[in-house]
Amino acid sequence: MTLNRRDFLKISGAGAAVTLTGCAASGTTATSSARPHVVVVGAGFGGATCAKYLRTWGPNIDVTLIEPNDKFVSCPISNWVLAGMKSMNDITHGYDKLAKYGIKMVKDYVTGIDAAKKTVTTKSGASIGYDRLVLAPGVEVLTGSVKGFNEAEAAGKVVHAWKAGPQTAHLRKQLEAMPDGGVFVMSVPTAPYRCPPGPYERACLVANYFKKAKPKSKIILLDGNPDVASKKGLFMGAWNELYAGMIEYRPNNAPAGVNGDKMIVSTEFDDVKADVMNVVPKQRAGEVCGLAGARNDSTGNWCTVNLATFESTTVPNVHIIGDSVLSNLPKSGHMATNHAKVCAAAIVELLAGRQPDPIPVIANTCYSATSDTTAGYVANVFRFEAGKGYVTQPDGGATGKGDELNFAYAESWAQNIWAEMLS
Repeated sequence: MTLNRRDFLKISGAGAAVTLTGCAASGTTATSSARPHVVVVGAGFGGATCAKYLRTWGPNIDVTLIEPNDKFVSCPISNWVLAGMKSMNDITHGYDKLAKYGIKMVKDYVTGIDAAKKTVTTKSGASIGYDRLVLAPGVEVLTGSVKGFNEAEAAGKVVHAWKAGPQTAHLRKQLEAMPDGGVFVMSVPTAPYRCPPGPYERACLVANYFKKAKPKSKIILLDGNPDVASKKGLFMGAWNELYAGMIEYRPNNAPAGVNGDKMIVSTEFDDVKADVMNVVPKQRAGEVCGLAGARNDSTGNWCTVNLATFESTTVPNVHIIGDSVLSNLPKSGHMATNHAKVCAAAIVELLAGRQPDPIPVIANTCYSATSDTTAGYVANVFRFEAGKGYVTQPDGGATGKGDELNFAYAESWAQNIWAEMLS
C-alpha cells in the first residue's frame, strides 16, 4: 500500500496509533472475580497515554498512575521557549482531565520495586500491589559523566535543559542576559538520546533569536556524533541559508568537562570559552528501571523488551515504554505514545488470557522548527516482525527544507498530542 502525505498524517497523528486485534473496542472480562490492577509509573507521553488507554480498552482494569509532579511540561516545543516564541505556560499542562477515565493518580516518588512480590513502594511509605507494572520514566541524564558538571550546575552556570521545566526557563534567562557578541556553546550527546528537545532544532531557534536580538553573537555546536544525526539536509540547509556565519559545527567533539568559574567547556581537542553553556550529557533509562532490575542491555543503561508487548525480557509482568527502551525506534514523544498504546492493548489481552496482536504497527512523526516561521518533518511507519523487531515500512516521508505550512502543522501536532495524552 502506498499512502499520500495527507493519508499518512491521518494514521500517524497523535490520535492514531496501532493496528490492534481483538481488544480495543469493547474491553474485556477478567478471568478471575477480582479486578486486575495495573500500576503505571511516570505520567509523561508514554505513561499518561498508557493509563488512559488501559482504562478505555479495559474498563474492568483498575489503574494507578504514580507521578511526583503536579504538572506535565512538554519537551516538544520547549526549544520554542528558548527562542522566545512560546512561554513556559504554553508547554505546561495539568493532569486533571485524566480523572474522568477512572485513573487513580498518586503524587509520589517510587523508591522500590519488588518484582517477586509484585509490589511498588513509594517515598511516602505506601506499598502498592500490581498484576502488571508499566514503567515510563523517560531518561536519566548522566551529569556525572562530564567532569565538573554537577558543581557548575549547582552554581547555576550550566544546564542541560533536556527535561523541560525550570532548567528551560533558566536557560532562556541566560540567553536574554548574554551580551550581543557573546558565545553560546551547546553540545549534542552521543546517540541514543531523547529527542525532542532536538539539539539541532535548538541550535536553529537560538540562532533565530540571536539574529533578531543579538546579531553579533555566535553558536558553537559541539557534537559527540561524527555527523548530524537527524534531518541533516533540513538543518544544514537552515544553517547555511538562514544563519550563515552564526553556527560553528564541530563533529566528534563530545564535552569531557566544564568549568563554571571560567565558563569553559573542554573537549578532547581544546577548551571552548562560553558566555552561556548548554552541555547535554549522555543518557540512560530512567532511575525506576534500575530499581526494577530492568536495565538489562549489554551496557547496563537501557531496557530490552519484547517489542510486541513491551514486557521486559528479564523481569516478568513489568513493561517498559518510551525513552528507556533499547530499540531501533526514535526516542520521541510521539513514539512514546505509540509504545503506550501497543503496551496497553497487550496488557488488556494478557489479563484476559488472550494473545496480544503479534504484528502491531506504529508510526512516528517528528517536526523540527528551523526558524520562528518555518519547520520540516520526518515521518515513518513501522511494523513488528518476530525476530526482527520493528521494520520500517515504505509509507512515510520527509522534507528537505523548512516552510511555513509545516510550521503550522508542527504547532497543531503539539496541540493534538497533548490532547491525546491528557484529555
